[in-house]
This record gives sequence, C-alpha cells and structure tokens, in this order.
Amino acid sequence: MTKKQYFFTGVGIVVGLIAGYAYYHFVGCASGTCAITSKPLNSILYGGFMGGLLFNMFVTSPKKKEIL
Repeated sequence: MTKKQYFFTGVGIVVGLIAGYAYYHFVGCASGTCAITSKPLNSILYGGFMGGLLFNMFVTSPKKKEIL
C-alpha cells in the first residue's frame, strides 16, 4: 500500500470513530439489548471499522508495470 492509501484509510477510521460515538450518543439503545449500540466502545469500534472500509473503497491502486 502507498502512503496515500494509508492516509485515506486512517482518515476513514477517524471519521468512523467519531460517527460511531455520535450514533451511540444521539441514537443509542434505550433497552440495553442492542449488540452494537448498547455500549460506547462497541459503537466506536464498529464505526471505525466501517469508516476504514468505506474510505478504502475510494483509493485507487497503483498500476502495475507490464513485463515484456
């Protein structure tokens, strides 16, 4: 992976971490039986994972050189 790919994936993880906490804080789970949103750590980790995957989709791979 290139530095650009690491950068965009890292930015996606950070954005996902923030979004995961925001989802826990504003939406959450009132009953406490939800697997992801019942605890802030679960929501933050899931958001970071999803953010990293989402931002990684938009990074293009460097083209390989043809061997003649």
